[in-house]
Amino acid sequence: MSTEPEPATEDTAHAVDTGSETPGTAEPAGAASDARSDEPAGDARSDEPAGDGGEAAAQVSEVEAELAAQRIERERIERRKAEKQGPIDAGGKLSGSAADLLAAVRAVESGEKPAATVFGAPEPARRPAPEPVRPPRPAPAEHSAAPAGPVGPAPETVQSVRRVLAEGGAPEGLAPQTAALLGEGAQDALRADPWLLLRVAGVRPEQADGFARALLGAECGPDDERRGRAVTVWLLEQAALAGHTALELPRLTATLAQRGVPDPDAAVQSTLAEGEALAFQDALEETGARREGEQDEEGEEGEEGEERPVRVLIGLERYALAEESLADGLARLVNSAPKQDGSAADWEQAAASAQGSAAELIRAVAGHGLVLHTGGEASLAEPAALLRTAHALGLRAWAAAPGPLGRDRFAALLGAAPAEPPSSEPEASAAVTVTGLLTGAEGPGRDADGALDLDLLVVVDAPQLDVEAGALLAESLPDGARLVLAGDPAVLWSVGPGRVFADLLAARVCPQVASRRPDPGPPGELVSGIGIGELGQVEAPGKEVVIVPVRDAGEAVHRTVQLVADSVPRAIGVPAEETQVITPGHGGAAGTRVLNAALKERLNPGPGRFGGFDPGDRVVHTPVPGRVLPGRVVTADAEGLHLSCAGETVIVPRDRVEGSVRHGWALTAHQALGGRWPAAVVVLPGDAVQALSRPWIYTAFGRAARHLSVVHGVEQALPRAVADIPAKPRTTRLPRLLTPQVPTAD
Repeated sequence: MSTEPEPATEDTAHAVDTGSETPGTAEPAGAASDARSDEPAGDARSDEPAGDGGEAAAQVSEVEAELAAQRIERERIERRKAEKQGPIDAGGKLSGSAADLLAAVRAVESGEKPAATVFGAPEPARRPAPEPVRPPRPAPAEHSAAPAGPVGPAPETVQSVRRVLAEGGAPEGLAPQTAALLGEGAQDALRADPWLLLRVAGVRPEQADGFARALLGAECGPDDERRGRAVTVWLLEQAALAGHTALELPRLTATLAQRGVPDPDAAVQSTLAEGEALAFQDALEETGARREGEQDEEGEEGEEGEERPVRVLIGLERYALAEESLADGLARLVNSAPKQDGSAADWEQAAASAQGSAAELIRAVAGHGLVLHTGGEASLAEPAALLRTAHALGLRAWAAAPGPLGRDRFAALLGAAPAEPPSSEPEASAAVTVTGLLTGAEGPGRDADGALDLDLLVVVDAPQLDVEAGALLAESLPDGARLVLAGDPAVLWSVGPGRVFADLLAARVCPQVASRRPDPGPPGELVSGIGIGELGQVEAPGKEVVIVPVRDAGEAVHRTVQLVADSVPRAIGVPAEETQVITPGHGGAAGTRVLNAALKERLNPGPGRFGGFDPGDRVVHTPVPGRVLPGRVVTADAEGLHLSCAGETVIVPRDRVEGSVRHGWALTAHQALGGRWPAAVVVLPGDAVQALSRPWIYTAFGRAARHLSVVHGVEQALPRAVADIPAKPRTTRLPRLLTPQVPTAD
């Protein structure tokens, strides 16, 4: 078998590099870049709640519940900020602009705004590692108290913003987003600082510059302090889209210079002074042994007054504080003894009756509050065995997945309905989504203290967790609870910032159980080899793996439709409804838009009377950025587009259809994460060579359970990517934050 398929452009959220622009993403101001390769449908334009259709008016929609949970987290972060008495982690051998920056940080902490006279050589200081004390738990969201419909900006505010946008030559369609973002008085804020427009999703610096020139005239210049702050924040937001929770100072200042900011250091300092970003220092490991007489840990200086080297990081408050909260919550789990439900003998008896790595997992969970479990698709049988054991021992155990695809997949493995609560029968343990668990829409709800009412939580597909979701989960667990994070470390990382699962694996602060269960069949053998950087040939006597060479994108589209509609159903016995097409991006000659149009024409032709959709269309709905709900169109009326998503009815209002609903016969790899289909067709057009990476290939190929067809137009780029192109690095702080709080596991 010759395998060279798939130009996988990692999701836009993962392809964005803060130092350069992603090809094909420049669009009119306010247009979220659909050409972005592998991002969830509707991405930046779908952050407004969608109706939940089948619920009574007194109940909150799923999106409103999620927004309520986010508000709770923001309140908790504010409490956390107020609790911080000492300076940000300091101590390092700094000079030049880095030393200036540190002085600026300290001036801000003391309530001063840094001025030129502030920037002197600072005295290094280190904040002692915080004790793993549990902060106040968030209160559960009150569903009945939430409004039935979405709350938006006042119409008069939108109209005022519309007039300012028109005056500056910006698209008036940005008015609702801008008004919602800037709030009451948005029009005055825009006139005072036109670069605030850069905070609107899809607006780029050059577009904000044009808007500012139109409003300010001769007063507008590249050295404007307001522009420097706006571009700094924009770059940090782009870094978050690419998965970073912070950026190293030299990288940030270099990129600011590339963006035409004359004094990058001053721009960063101004951003810190205005509280729009935070600065951190992480001590770097020393290359040699410490000299005799040097101080350790609390003391930074050696005999000759040398200081330990550090790196200075700049990050948005939202993600930086979420990562600190996550570290605190995980440290609490690691350092505290789990609740003793069941005797040691009972746990050991359960482990002895389990098979293979499942026994190791049960023993690890018996004595530890946090356990990591790694393995491929077949390894999910081991967390399932753990849940059955937990229920037999009387524990309130639940499984959660980041998305509905993973939830339903794991529920099927458990033999239980997704929303079914646990009973005395082990097989009836529930599988829920992380969002549903946190908002109370699914799962056990919360106890009187506001913590999740459970003893054991198993999170499957854990590599998809970003720092914000991880922080909410960790802080929501009650004292004495156990947390198991299970997943395949070789798949694509989360759409949101951070690499929680990979960071924990690297930090080695808790037991790690590696499954020894191989994924079955030729597709499993092929994917296993890709995971270790080898693209080998596999025997496929039943046509389990088929390579379809193509010369160009047009042929790739034609052969894909042929495979889904004719060849796979006839030769493999898998109907078109159970076959998933996966391609690197939304744009391009063989992206999701083109493929979905061709597949719709063949599988469900229709006039597309409602925003291009017809009853029976396969779709994906993104109610908020980063969340993908697969479903089908049921009907459409004046109320909106009626969808059936994961067994629930969802009504998407007419004005939100374009931004939050896409056809779903063809998905990107990130959209397909968590799902698995009897057959998958992976399309690798020749124009996607730059997108190829080992994690993308591993993820896309791994969505096939019985049959994998590869529409292959990238020649030797595929084996090169498997062998030589690992995941793009992400800058995160989680391992450093955990180090002083948790001893390294043996």
